Formats: sequence, structure tokens, C-alpha cells
Amino acid sequence: MKKKDIAIQKVNYLRGPNIWTYRPVIEAWVDIGALEDFPSNTIPGLYERLTAWLPTLIEHRCGIGERGGFLERLRTGTWSAHILEHITLELQSLAGMPVGFGKARETSERGVYKVAFRTRQEEVGRAALQTARDLLMAAIEDRPFDVQAALAPLRDMVDRICLGPSTAHIVDAATDRRIPAIRLTDGNLVQLGYGARQRRIWTAETDRTSAIAEGISRDKDLTKSLLKSCGVPVPEGQLVDSPEEAWEAAQDIGLPVAVKPYDGNHGRGVSLDLVSREQVIEAYALAEREGSGVIVEQSISGIEHRLLVVGKKMVAAAAGETATVTGDGKSTIAQLIDSQINTDPRRGMDEEFPLEPMLLEESDELVLQLARQGYTGDSVPAAGQKIQLQRNGNVAFDVTDRVHPDTATLVCLAARVVGLDIAGVDLVVDDISRPLTEQRGAIIEVNAGPGLLAHTKPASGQPRPVGTEIVSHLFAEDEDGRIPVVGITGTRDTTRIAQLIDKILCVAGRHVGLACAEGLYLNQRRVRAEPSDNWEAGQSLLINRSVQAAIIENGARQLLAEGLSYDRCSVGIVTDVAGYEALADFDIRTPEQMFNVIRTQVDVVLPDGYAVLNAEDHQAVEMAELCDGDVIFYALSESLGAIAAHRDDGGRTVFCRGDDIVLAHGSMETAVLPCSVNAAGDLAPHSVLAAVAAAWALNVSPELICAGMRTFAAQSAVAALRH
Repeated sequence: MKKKDIAIQKVNYLRGPNIWTYRPVIEAWVDIGALEDFPSNTIPGLYERLTAWLPTLIEHRCGIGERGGFLERLRTGTWSAHILEHITLELQSLAGMPVGFGKARETSERGVYKVAFRTRQEEVGRAALQTARDLLMAAIEDRPFDVQAALAPLRDMVDRICLGPSTAHIVDAATDRRIPAIRLTDGNLVQLGYGARQRRIWTAETDRTSAIAEGISRDKDLTKSLLKSCGVPVPEGQLVDSPEEAWEAAQDIGLPVAVKPYDGNHGRGVSLDLVSREQVIEAYALAEREGSGVIVEQSISGIEHRLLVVGKKMVAAAAGETATVTGDGKSTIAQLIDSQINTDPRRGMDEEFPLEPMLLEESDELVLQLARQGYTGDSVPAAGQKIQLQRNGNVAFDVTDRVHPDTATLVCLAARVVGLDIAGVDLVVDDISRPLTEQRGAIIEVNAGPGLLAHTKPASGQPRPVGTEIVSHLFAEDEDGRIPVVGITGTRDTTRIAQLIDKILCVAGRHVGLACAEGLYLNQRRVRAEPSDNWEAGQSLLINRSVQAAIIENGARQLLAEGLSYDRCSVGIVTDVAGYEALADFDIRTPEQMFNVIRTQVDVVLPDGYAVLNAEDHQAVEMAELCDGDVIFYALSESLGAIAAHRDDGGRTVFCRGDDIVLAHGSMETAVLPCSVNAAGDLAPHSVLAAVAAAWALNVSPELICAGMRTFAAQSAVAALRH
């Protein structure tokens, strides 16, 4: 007899478009046992416990399409698999990885469900599923459950594994432009676009960011020298090799001075407004630990700013803050920092927070700043006494609209002088709305790979769409980073169709990648002999910079086990909707279920693309209305009902007339190919028509289509003789 329990039988990660959605999902097979007879409204206290533990479930709209929809289902009665889906989604969102799509569907076995839910990262999704199962069982069995303790490892996993906020912001902007993205490592290296039209980013660095420019930006002295030679105001400074030399340089430059690491970043090891030998020597020791050398330079009065330059324009600006605490006559400075500074909800250790907490025990700079004023963290200031903690820092307050045009022009010049396509230009000035030259302001650094969080999530002011600016810098307005991708699904000769299309496109002068059941090919050369009709092989084509067009064979089993290896395609071919009998292990048991599997190939056709459908398969014909793009029907006979009707509607068709192949657009016959349907050798006529239709969709001329067919036939004949 089954128990009231939830057992996760198997978990499958669908990494690309699939039968559930366009996005990656986890599909879990879940056995709810005897709970099949106990919907939520029959379990006392379940609603109250779940809403107390996860009050944010009220945001789930569910079936009724409005806020609170899921809670209404929970109150009136729904099954444990459905509840598990929503809890899993909510745990991911609470862990810092917001997601929204989920479905739970019965299988042919009573009490067993397929639960599919969106995830942005497989490991996080799997862990959230297990945690959701434990939480739900605790709620069903009326046991205690510590939600915050359960969330802690999920949050840690999100911080460690998921894309950083700056990279994710750029990827989201690319997605808004319908530019595909592929994460290339466990870190923040991401490809935008496919094949030969791809670009790459690494947080705020791009494949246009030169190593020379980045090297220059790390060399603070060289950067200042180049900027000064181009008329950009910079503080006077000297490289030094010892504390005594630092003090000598400070006297030559004139006090006050700043001491900083020669190649440091993020403001670490920087000391400002130094006026004594002791302060300079202490600051030298601090800076030396952070970089490969030390530089002493003129201390510029004013507020630190960072201006973000993308391409040839300044797109965002943020100002720093002067941080102080006010004594109450009772609390130590350490206590005042905690009560007056670190309680700010904008401060936190994670990257999502625009401001960092102040931690005395971890900041030598802060300890030195207090020492210069005669204090330690244990000092107790008098009531009303202000203690300065940092003159500048936490550059996270948006001032983009206040930047003077001359200053914007100047920082763009600075970025170009260094050679960076994306730069964070640090400057110090009293009033950013006035030119630097009017107030002795100066540019102090030009940095490669600047952080974007100060602009996307400022501590105050308006967030700036810097990700959109970076994507526009990489791709022209009419570019989407895509190469032609042809996807082929069905059971009829799909490998040979793929090979014929490959040959035609190669003859047409394109560098083609092919992933099919007979291997992986690059420009007709087989580079992998084992079957390559899988997700990994398709991805290998899309990340190859030399590939100008990709042809990818997708079996129904791949669609169910992995999903498609591309997000959208230019041409999607469906030869037939057969073969459900071989998919019982996926609980595909009817032609209707098979239809929902195969339609995935048509669902992902781009709006300017084509679905190439076999007009002799009635289920394939039914898929025409699901296509976002246009449809090309192919069949042996022009008198077939689907062909005739499509021509009457002005659609494209490919059919045979005798041995000839006719390309028709509505009633107009665009071309009659100057070669026979048998010109492709032993390939079946249906398969030839499918390949011809795909080539036509990709604007290959009739003459080149025929040349490709004849070359394919000749090579096939030679291969047959060898065997």
C-alpha cells in the first residue's frame, strides 16, 4: 500500500527549447503515492503552514491569471505535485534567482506526475527541488521547518554558480534584443550570438577590449603620462620604491598627497589627504600589499566619481560619499559604525547590494583613517562629535544627468587614449556639473572591466540601462548575432536530408557546420565520427567562430531528454510525426503526444524564418499554424490538397512535375530547377524536396541548388564504390 509521501523518481535537465517552453527547465518525475487521494483542501492546516512559511506565494498567479491565483487553488484543492512545482519556483526566487514558469502534468501511471519548472542554473534548480520536497512534506505532516536555514545553502549556491549581476544585466539586455547567449564557462565568460556572428563578453570586457589597452590601464603612471600628453588633466605623481622615497616624493609634489598601489583596483590600498611623514610611510606599507609597486600623487580635493564610457560616449556616472558617524558619548566608534552605517539596507556583502558594509577588522584603510585622527575602533566620541570614516568611497550614487558635456567629452577622450572600448574613468571634482578645468578637478584612473552595479542598481538615483548600451556597442541596430540555423526533425531520412543541405550550402560558398547521426562535420570534413545528433554537438557548432551556417539533426528522443541546442532557427524541417511507439520510457504513448514533441521544432522558427513541412503528413500540415514565420510545404504531387490550398493562400510550395522540381510562390512558379529530382543520386524524392525547400528558404539560387545536388550525388557514388 502506498504511503503519503513524495518520491522524486528521476530528474532531467532540458538545456534548450523543449516540449514545455522555450527556456531551460528541469523535468522531475514525481510519485506522490497515497497523496493522490488527498488534495490540499483535505489536509488540515496545510494552507496555513505554507502561507506562513512562504508568504510570497501570494504573487503566484497560476491558472486564474491574477495575483493570489495559486493560493486560491491551494485553498480549494490541488495536488501535491502542483504544490511542489510552485514551492520550487518560489525557493529559487527567494534564493536570488527569480523564475516564473512551471507545470505539473499527470503521466499514464496513477499518482506519478511530470513536474517541469524553469531554472537558470541546473545545480540550483535540483537543490531547490529537493528542499521544496522536504518543506512540503513537513507542511503535510505538521512538522517544524526552518525556511531561512533551508534557503541559506541555496543563496550561497546562487552567489557561487550563477552569473554575476553585471554580466546577467548585459545578457538580459541581449535577450531583449533577441540575441542568443551561451555561457562558455562556470564564470562570467558569455557568448552573444552564434558562430561567425558571435561576440564575447567577460563581465564588462568584450572581445573588442585589447590586451594592450588593459595593460596600459593597469599601469597608472603610463596611463597618466598618455593622458597628460593629450591635454587631459591628471594629478602630478611619482613611482616610488621605498617608504623614504615616498616621503621625498610627497615633499616634492606638495602636501597633501595620495598614496596608492601602482596597479591596484577597486580602491583597495588607497590613502588620501596625507600631510605627515608618518602618514605617508604607513600608507606606503598599505599600498605595497595590494600591488606590484606604489605611486605617490597630488591629492585632489573633491568628490570621487566614476563615469562609464561605452564605445564613443559616456553612458552613466556615479558619485561617491563621505562617510561619517556622530558620537553619542556612550558608544565606541565600532558600535557607531554598526548602528549608523551598517544598518543601511543598501549595504551588504553580496554583489546585489550597491553599498558595502564597513568592517573595521577587515579594513586597514579604515583603521589608518581613524588613527590619523587619533582614534581607534574602541574610542568613544563625545556626543555630537563627527568622525570621518572615509573621504571618498562607495561610488554608487547616480549623477548621470548632472555631468557637464565638457567632462563627458573629456572622459571619452581618456578612454580612447588608453584604447579601451569600455572604461570606468575615475575623477575627483567638487561639482560634476561644472567643467574640470574650472575647479582643478582631475582624472585619476582609467579602468578596464568596470563594475556596472553602481549604475544598474545605484544607492540613490535612476538606474541606467548600461547593458543595453554595451549590447548596442557590440551589435548594430539591425544585427541579432545569428547565423542561419537549420533544424531537422522526424524519422524519414533526416540524416541524408541534412547532408544534402550541407552540400548545397557549401557549394553556395558558406562555411557550414553539420551535426547529425553520422558525425560532426565542418565544411564537409568529418571531425567526429560518433553520432552527433545531440545537444552538445549542436552547441559545438554554435560556439565555433568559423561557422557561417549550422545544420542540426534533432531526434524526438533528444527533444525529450535534452531539448534543442539552439534557441531559435531560420529553417525548421519536419519530415513526419511518427515513432511514438519507441518513446514509452518518456511516457509518450499516442500520436497526439508525439505531435506535442515534434512541434517544438516548429515553435522555435524565427519570425523571418520558415517551417519546411511534409504536406503528405497530416499532423505536419497541422503544425503550419504554430509557426511564427512562413511555411513551405513540399510533396511529390502538386495536386495534393495541402499544396493546392497553400498556393491559393499565396504560400510557398515545392513539388514534382514529372522529374522536375518546381518552386512555387502562390500561383507563380518562381523556378523549375534545371535538374531532375533524381539528380541527387540515391536520395529519395521526398528527401530531395525537403532539402531543396530549405535551401530555397535560405535564398540559395536554383543554379547553386542543382550544382549542390549533382556534387552530392557524385560524392555518394564514390563513397558507395569504396564500400
